[in-house]
Formats: sequence, C-alpha cells, structure tokens
Amino acid sequence: MSRALVLGGTGVIGRAVAGRLLADGWSVHVTGRDEARVPSALVDAGVRFSSVERDDEAGLREALGSGVDLLVDCLCFTAAHARSLIPLARHANSTVMMSSRAVYIDGDGNHVNSAVAPRFDGPVTEQQPTVAPGSMPYDSPEGYGPNKVAAERTLLDSGLPVTVLRPSRVHGPGALSPREWYFLKRALDRRPAVLLAGRGADHASAAVNIAALVALVADRPGRRILNAADPDAPDVLSISRIIAAAAGHSWREVLLGDDAPPGLGRHPWHRVPPIVLDLSAAYAVGYRPAGDYATTVQEELRWLMSSPPRAAGPANFDYAAEDAYLRSR
Repeated sequence: MSRALVLGGTGVIGRAVAGRLLADGWSVHVTGRDEARVPSALVDAGVRFSSVERDDEAGLREALGSGVDLLVDCLCFTAAHARSLIPLARHANSTVMMSSRAVYIDGDGNHVNSAVAPRFDGPVTEQQPTVAPGSMPYDSPEGYGPNKVAAERTLLDSGLPVTVLRPSRVHGPGALSPREWYFLKRALDRRPAVLLAGRGADHASAAVNIAALVALVADRPGRRILNAADPDAPDVLSISRIIAAAAGHSWREVLLGDDAPPGLGRHPWHRVPPIVLDLSAAYAVGYRPAGDYATTVQEELRWLMSSPPRAAGPANFDYAAEDAYLRSR
C-alpha cells in the first residue's frame, strides 16, 4: 500500500488531499495542531493523525518514519520551512509544496496584495514573472508572496522531485474564512436583493481539484511548477446565483456604480481586472478536475449550512446600510 504524509492535513486543502488519497487506496498520515479538526469521515477511512507543529523537525521526522511515497506540505511559507522539508523529501518518492498565485506580478510589478491591483494580459501561466524572494514576515500582505517564492526556489534548487502547486482562491469544507458565506448567509436570511460592487472574476480553486492534481503528480514525480485551479472561472454574478440556488433562494441583483458608498457591496470576489490562471501545464501532465465551480462548491455549502461560522463579520452583513441604499434608489 502506498503511503503519504500530509503536513497541515487538517486544513481545507490537507483534508481534501487526505480524502482523495484514502479513496484511492493510500495509507495516509496527517499532522496538525488539533485532532478535533480531522473530519470523522477521514477517521472512519483510517487516516492517522499526529499532533506536530510545523517547526518541530524531530516530530516531523518521527511522523515520516522510514520514508513515504508522497510528502505533501500545506504549511510551507518560508525558505526556512523549505530547508527543513528537504531532509524529509529525500525520503519521499514525490513531494508537493502548496504555494500561491500571490507570487505573480504584472508588467508594473503589482501583485494580488499590492495597493494597486495587477493587470495581466490574459490567463496567467507559470512563466509569468514573480515577486522577488524575501524573508520579511510571511503573514503580511507584503511578505506573503516573497516568502512563498523563496520557499519555492529553495525546494526546486534542491534537485529533488518537488512539484510546486500555485492555487488561486481556495474553497471547500474546513475553510477558516469561507468566502462563500458572504452570499450564503444572505440567501439563508432571504435577502430580497444582493448588492454587487463590480463583476470581476477571481479564479477559484476547489480543494478537491487541488487534491486531484496532488494524486496525479504522486504517480508522476518531477521537478515542476503547476497552477492549480478549477476548470472554469465564473464571475461574481454567476457565483452569487450558484450559491443562492443551493440555498433555494433567488434575489434581485443590484450592480453598484462608482458613486456607491465606500464598502457597500464589496464581496470577496471583487477583482477588477479579473485574474484567471492558465491550466495548460496541469492538463499536459494529465490533470482531470473533480468538477467545475458549481459542482465542487456544493459540498462546502452543505458544510456551511450544517455548521455556520461563529464569527460572521458584522461589517460584511450591514443589512441596514444595504436597505438604506436601496430605499434611496
């Protein structure tokens, strides 16, 4: 039986990867901080859990044991993380590092966390320039991308068979800040209208589609970078309709102009101009998505309806301000 170790296996990507590998007949070991975040379905399927911090190198070596067929790191944010991963990767047939589309820059050097939105000429390929590697705090808008690039280069320069995946906006059960809740809560509250500031598209990446790509490269070890996203990139109007329909609701859609009050209708997919990842390289390797956005988002929506987020973010659900605007029109 093939064996996999998933670092950060209780997060939205890690649990999807574990589920896919278990379904494919793998023996799966995941690490994390809180065993309670391991879904019961994974426990029933036989996943093994170890409470290990990402910086606990001895604990990670113990979890690795004598070696694995596949090593997946969902928590590699810095060059230091990458350097600590290399000794483990030497005992794996294939290694996967989760990076991000946040590394890409446009012709003016802007990226998704810049003060100025990037403008790409078309679908973004893996050959698109990236930010320069850096070592500033990785949990900051300025430091996230540079640290990811530093981690990517450290691993790829090792010469080991490491696949770097660059997802876009990740969605799936277990997400700590589920973007879909912005529309789902409104649909469940039976709001008669939804306000939308902009109709830009921001490519989504279903965790199950990322997992499908991980399962693929597990059997095709190599040194490469691949974009990881859904096969389609619906705009926000389509996304709002998909989510409302899942809740059995429909509403009037109000597209806001530049004269609307600041912040009103600012949804999580506000991305103008749009960002779409080119998946040609993934398809060339043999990528077969689990489904499009409308299909793959359903499991997350069911999860959210069964266990709504505790912290809804009052600024995102200011119905009084929305109603006042609608009355003024």
